[in-house]
Amino acid sequence: MRVLLLHSRYLSGSASGENRVVEEEAALLRSGGHQVWCCSPEPRVEGPLDRVRSGASAIWSARAAMTVGRLVERERIDVVHAHNLFPTLSPAPLRAAHDAGAATIMTLHNFRLMCLPANLLREGRVCEDCVGHVPWRGVQHRCYRGSAIGSAVLATSLTLHRALGTFGGVSRYLAVSEFVRRKHVEAGVDPSRIGVKPNFVWPVPSREGPGTYFLFLGRLAEEKGVDTLLQAWALGPPPGTLVIVGDGPQAGALRAIAPRGVEFRGQVPADEVPAILASARALMIPSRWYEAAPRSVTEAYATGVPVLASDIGALPEAVQDGTTGYVIPVDDPAAWEQAARRLNDDVESQRLGGEARRLWSERFTPERGLEALVAHYEAALATRHTDRLRGDR
Repeated sequence: MRVLLLHSRYLSGSASGENRVVEEEAALLRSGGHQVWCCSPEPRVEGPLDRVRSGASAIWSARAAMTVGRLVERERIDVVHAHNLFPTLSPAPLRAAHDAGAATIMTLHNFRLMCLPANLLREGRVCEDCVGHVPWRGVQHRCYRGSAIGSAVLATSLTLHRALGTFGGVSRYLAVSEFVRRKHVEAGVDPSRIGVKPNFVWPVPSREGPGTYFLFLGRLAEEKGVDTLLQAWALGPPPGTLVIVGDGPQAGALRAIAPRGVEFRGQVPADEVPAILASARALMIPSRWYEAAPRSVTEAYATGVPVLASDIGALPEAVQDGTTGYVIPVDDPAAWEQAARRLNDDVESQRLGGEARRLWSERFTPERGLEALVAHYEAALATRHTDRLRGDR
C-alpha cells in the first residue's frame, strides 16, 4: 500500500506524544512492506510576519493543498493519513487528497475538531460548551493559548471546513479510545466512519520484582491532579516514595506544599523515561480532565507496571480495575492513599504488573498495531470506492 502521512509537527519535538506516534507509525508501516511518504512541516514563529502567515495557513494552506494533491497524483498514493493539521497544514489538504482520488483518514488524538485547545478544558475544569456547536464560545473565552486572535483563526478554520464538507468527506476517522469516539459522535461525526485504534508500543524489558516507588510522569498543570497525590501523601505516614517527573506551570506551587516522601526530578530526557518507569511500583494518573488515551498507560503495561488512574475520560477503559491497576474517584486523596497502600503488597503489585504486561502483549504490540492500521486503511479504501459510485466529491 502507498501511504502519505500528514502532520503539522509540534515544536516540543520528541516530548510530543503525537510527533512520536507519527514517526513510529511510519516505521511500523515500512516494516510491514508498505511505501510511506511524510509531509510534516513545523511552524515558524520567529516574528510577527510568521505569526500572520501561520494564522492564514491554519485556515487554508493553499501550498499544502497543492503539494498534497500533486504528490497523490504523481506517486499514486492510496491512503492519505492525517494527524495534526494546525497550524501549518489546515484541513485543505484533506480536500486536495480526496479530489485527487486517495482515501483519507484522520487520527483523532484529542478533541480538536470540537474544541479550540483540543482538550475540552477551561480554567482547569472540564468544559463541553462547544461540543456540537460552532466554537465561538471558545473565541469569547480566548481558549486557544489565551489569544482572542488565535482562537478566532482556529474557530474560523473549523467553521469554514465544516460548512464546505471537508470533514464529512474524510473516508475514516481513527479515535485513540472509545471515549474519544463517543465524544466525536456526539459532536456530529458519522458513526459509520469512525473506528477505534489505540496506539501501539514497541517491546521493552519487563519490570523485575514489585517496583520501588510510585511514579507520576507528565506535565505539572492543574488539570493533571498532582495536588491530589500530595494531599494523599500528607494524610499520614506516606505509603512509599512518590517520584514526580515533569515540569509545568504548577511546579513551584506543588514543590511548596509537598509533604515528606515526595521527590521532584523535573523534566528528564526522553531516553531516560523507560528506565524510570521500569523501576516503578505503579504509574499514577490522578487527572481531573478528559484524558483521551495517555500513551504512558500503554508504556507502563509494556514494562509490566500497573496503573492507578482517575475515573474520568478514557482512563476507565484503559485501566482494568483490579486487574491491570485500580480506577480511583477524581479528587479523592483518601482513596488514592488507600490504593497506594494496597500496592505495598509485593504479591499484589506483581500480580497487577503481570496482567498489565499480558494486556500489552494481547492488544498493543507492533504486530497488533500494524494489523489494525492496515484493516482501517482497507475500510477507508472501500468507503472511498463507495463514495465514487455515488458520485460524491
